[in-house]
Amino acid sequence: MVEPTRPQFTAFIGPQRLASGPLAEVAIAVMNASRRPAAPPIIIFADATGQPIDLDLRGTERDVIARLPQPAPHPEGAIEQTAAAESRGRGRPKLGVVAREVTLLPRHWEWLGTQPGGASVALRKLVEEARRANGDADRTRAARDAAYRFMSVMAGNLSGFEEASRALFADDRRRFVGLVAAWPDDIRDHVVKLAFSDRAEP
Repeated sequence: MVEPTRPQFTAFIGPQRLASGPLAEVAIAVMNASRRPAAPPIIIFADATGQPIDLDLRGTERDVIARLPQPAPHPEGAIEQTAAAESRGRGRPKLGVVAREVTLLPRHWEWLGTQPGGASVALRKLVEEARRANGDADRTRAARDAAYRFMSVMAGNLSGFEEASRALFADDRRRFVGLVAAWPDDIRDHVVKLAFSDRAEP
């Protein structure tokens, strides 16, 4: 199984990038910067979603790190471990499984009941197959949404924001890059990275 990429975060102090990397590193950088006299506002963003996050930065570095949210188990690992547990027999899975209601037609339940491992294993396999089949489109949509959330916070009042938003959702990379060219360097570079870093230049 491929190791999952560690979640990355980026902190901005005013329009300047303060730190990027794993949450613990960014949190410590923000803690130190926030204690300087007259420090400008600092915002931490999750790179995967573009959403700002709040952290409790009181106390020592050890205190701050101890309070950081822990990443959820990687979905593929959870599925593999749960499937193995179900093959051994009934019982509550140990890791990563959330029970929720699923509404299906009788013929769907009948088909699921004939699958090896039962309905739960079959549904998880179907979801994983769909994720693989739609992976590129899902990543493109997630990157676009992350870029828009970030720019809404950091660039909502900057010139060209509305036009840049339209270019982003139209997947017009060239026009988007041109429209954000005059934005502060770190904001411009980060929003382009969020939106297009996983895709080759057209």
